[in-house]
Amino acid sequence: MAAASAVLRSEWTKIRTVSSTVWTLASALIVTVGVGAALSAVFNSTFDELSEAERLTFDPTLVSFFGMTLGQLAMVVFGVLVVGTEYSSGMIRTSLAAVPQRATFIFSKIAVAGGLALLVGIVTSFLSFFLGQALLGEHRASISDENVLRAVFGGGLYMGLIAIFSMGVATMLRSSMLSLGILMPFFFLVSQILAAVPKAKEVARYFPDQAGSKIMQVVPDALNTEKAPYGPWGGLGIMLIWVAASLAGGYLVLKKRDA
Repeated sequence: MAAASAVLRSEWTKIRTVSSTVWTLASALIVTVGVGAALSAVFNSTFDELSEAERLTFDPTLVSFFGMTLGQLAMVVFGVLVVGTEYSSGMIRTSLAAVPQRATFIFSKIAVAGGLALLVGIVTSFLSFFLGQALLGEHRASISDENVLRAVFGGGLYMGLIAIFSMGVATMLRSSMLSLGILMPFFFLVSQILAAVPKAKEVARYFPDQAGSKIMQVVPDALNTEKAPYGPWGGLGIMLIWVAASLAGGYLVLKKRDA
């Protein structure tokens, strides 16, 4: 029986020695912070052009997180690669021969990779916030304002949970290409499009990204958007249900199918 500490060390070694996983995390940080900063500067210069309703519901904290729309895609890639690379390379057979306890194997992988994704997400969220607020000028928010710290920490949790959700999906599908072919269009296109369709948005608001992103809002109907039937923590709870379901599905597939 493999010791849990040894399995954790093994998973950490796999992640830090594969350049693609390191670069995807770096990309998530750079893209999120960069795009958020650029859009914060744009909102600052065009604030007077917003409609009255948009000015009244302006959420400077959320604006600094607008880069997460793209940054989360890098987190999806990270989560998929952490799992999918072992299947595509055939290393999954060696890994399971070394760690036959499949629950220990998969949840050690998720603990290490998920913890790293959460850490990078928190750092990214704080950098996005402080740089974005600096560029928003007189329209900025302070970290000490009501609910702002919750939103900043929530942004980091959101990014980390996106990666963990992707790990569960990749474990179920056992293929990096198939997982990316489903998750990338889903988060970047399908979810965004359905959220804008009058009747479809009633369903889309319960998708993991749509629900989870509410934790980053300080103003409930930010920029004159429609108010959701749940609050920030309710939205995060919905996302956690999606994450738990993906991990449970991944474990069941790993347990019942040969490598």
